[in-house]
Order: sequence, then structure tokens, then C-alpha cells
Amino acid sequence: MEKNATFFRESAWTQLTGNWKPAVLISLVYLLIIGAMEGAKALSFLSIFIISPLTYGYNVAFLGFKRTGEEVKIKSLFDGFKDYKRVFLTTLLQDIYIVLWTLLLIVPGIIKSISYSQTFFVLKDNPELKYNAAIERSMAMMEGHKMEYFCLTLSFIGWILLSILTLGIGLLWVYPYMTTAMAHFYEYVKEDYERRIAA
Repeated sequence: MEKNATFFRESAWTQLTGNWKPAVLISLVYLLIIGAMEGAKALSFLSIFIISPLTYGYNVAFLGFKRTGEEVKIKSLFDGFKDYKRVFLTTLLQDIYIVLWTLLLIVPGIIKSISYSQTFFVLKDNPELKYNAAIERSMAMMEGHKMEYFCLTLSFIGWILLSILTLGIGLLWVYPYMTTAMAHFYEYVKEDYERRIAA
């Protein structure tokens, strides 16, 4: 059954109710590390090697939260470093593809970034997949769901703009809200993908 952006946002909000404190805390640590890496010129080159596994850890932490309801833990941020080569090289390859598609035209680049959007979650659930295989699995899962994902992402624009008015402080709540909604979306497209290949 097709589900819209409102469904995923409401599912995320309901799950986060009573669990905001750890979600905000992990977001604070994540944003501080990202900000420090990108803000310091001496660390700007190193950020290439650190941000992707860190972002992987942030995303899969909220996937675990979606599945178990257990509060997210800061140590989960560093899970990407436990499988560093697979996570980093898959993300690097994905980014190269997106850049190349964007060089052709902006719209194809956006479409491809949407197609690749589930790659972190795919890596988490499929330890045997890496590089092109993980990216291709994300593409297959997103068949027929790109517009749903686009609308879900777009539905957070207002929240992000409001966060700017708070000098970015609001992102401590928007990031976990959005990431939890994306985790719910992943479970939805994963279920649909498994149903399609089983048919």
C-alpha cells in the first residue's frame, strides 16, 4: 500500500516522543564533529575520510531505533569505522556517480541521488554487498518510490528553514526527526522490494 510523507513523518514523531533527549544528544555530537572537520582548514582534507563513515553510523543508529525502540547511543556514530573500507569506498563511488550525472544535467543528478538514497541502510542490512552491488540494490529498491522520497524530503524544508532562524539549533531536533522518518521509509521500500522479487 502506497504511503505518503505525512505517514512517515507522523510515524517518526510518534516514535521520538519520549525519546528526544538521546536523539538530540547524538545529533549534537554528530554536528559538532562535522562542523569541526569542515570548519578547520587543517582538517578539511581528512574530513573526506571521516564524514561518510560517521554519517553511516548516524543513519543506521536511527534505523536500529526504528526497529527496536531502544534509545540511540553516541557510540553508534562510529559503527562505520568498524567496516571502514566497505562503507567509505561505496560512499565514494556513489558520490562520484552523482557528480558525473550532475555534470550532465542537474535533474539527472538529483534523480540518481534519490536512487542511491538507501545505500547506507543497504550496507547495514547486507554485509555481503559493497560498492556497485550495494548502490544497485538501492536503485532497485527505489524503483517506483522516487517521487515518494522526493516529497518526503521536501516536506522537511519548512522545518529546516525554521532551524536557520534559530541559528541552526533547531537542527538538533530536525535531524533525528528526518532520519527516523527516512528509516521508516526504508523499511517500507525494503518490504516492497522483497515482495516484488519474491513474486
